[in-house]
Amino acid sequence: MAREDFIPSEYRDYAYEEVPLPLPGAAATISCPHSYPLFYEPLGLDRGQRFLEIGAGSGYGAAVAREIVGGEGRVVSIEIDPLTHEFARRNLERAGYGDVLLVLGDGWLGYPAAAPYDRIAVTAACPGMPAPLIAQLVPGGRAIAPLVEDSRQVLTLATKQADGTTRSEPLCEVLYVALRRKRAGR
Repeated sequence: MAREDFIPSEYRDYAYEEVPLPLPGAAATISCPHSYPLFYEPLGLDRGQRFLEIGAGSGYGAAVAREIVGGEGRVVSIEIDPLTHEFARRNLERAGYGDVLLVLGDGWLGYPAAAPYDRIAVTAACPGMPAPLIAQLVPGGRAIAPLVEDSRQVLTLATKQADGTTRSEPLCEVLYVALRRKRAGR
């Protein structure tokens, strides 16, 4: 799996630069290369886990996660933008990750059909950890997201407790595109 295979051809020379790159779709980007360990290491993403990614982008994050969780794990990735979803689908299939479940939908709502999940990563900024995602997380499971606090975004790790509440830990300041929601009637 090569990162340049998940980037539009006109940007392939920049595949390993520490900058986000544009993707097909509205305000869609592939994150900087350092972003994947920034999310996956605090999550403790590991072999055999069920992982939900919100914001498929190019499909690269789902492919990296699939390598980590292995064949006994499961990766589900949700993308709201149809153009970005199709770009990710083509990339994942071409790279041999046809077993990643790629869903076109509203990531705020998660994907209950494949729940529960051991780990969840939200790759877009949101005002708080989406309650539907916490509901789909196993007790002891972890979710990570850039949460908007005042005028900044803080990458935050949430661990679901046995009683269903979460314990949150701020990690670092980040900058991500905003999590998009489906509008009523669309």
